Amino acid sequence: MSPLPSRSSAALDARLVAALAEVPVIASVVGTQPLRQFLGAPAKVCIVASLTVGQLPQVVPTLARAGKTVFVNVDSSPGLAQDRGALEFIKNMGAQGVVSTRLSLIEKGRPLGLLTMMKVFVTDRSNLRRSTDAVSRGAPDLVEIMPAPIVARMSEQAQRAMSPSVAAGFVESPADVALALALGAVAAATSDPRLWHLRRDRLPPVPPAALKRPPAPSQE
Repeated sequence: MSPLPSRSSAALDARLVAALAEVPVIASVVGTQPLRQFLGAPAKVCIVASLTVGQLPQVVPTLARAGKTVFVNVDSSPGLAQDRGALEFIKNMGAQGVVSTRLSLIEKGRPLGLLTMMKVFVTDRSNLRRSTDAVSRGAPDLVEIMPAPIVARMSEQAQRAMSPSVAAGFVESPADVALALALGAVAAATSDPRLWHLRRDRLPPVPPAALKRPPAPSQE
């Protein structure tokens, strides 16, 4: 098996370093109901999803004016096209970034000055290979790895190939956030509003046993 592509030199964008400095949690804001809670939370970064193309121009500028770093999940925005025009529309509203599973959209986002987050679902080793290949080609600013518990099952080599990464899915407690960070993620994403208040200096300790990783697969 050939080695996985390496992204060990990929640095986190300075805008994200600042936004995640205090609260290393990205809020998954699904629909309009959680907006008020997110506006009142110290978390600075969000992914908005399940907002229609008509709702986005009302929601995104409000969040941007509040000093939030806004990513729009293009794949789950009903009525939003899957092309460059949609990305320009998102940028003009004041969003800083886009999230998608689609390599073509990730590749189109960077030239527009948008932060890009590629979402990948890791279900087995063959899927991991396809995901790392797509990440290598798309060169996103962030890789959203789902589900979060799989990060502990990935080798350090695989983790580097998908860095900088965000652990998402089944992030349900401060311990989940702390483990994701200890394993190398730059943040954890969750729709649980309680975790949007979790400051870096309040993270619980991670048991050393939880940091043991499986060996990298044989390349023979």
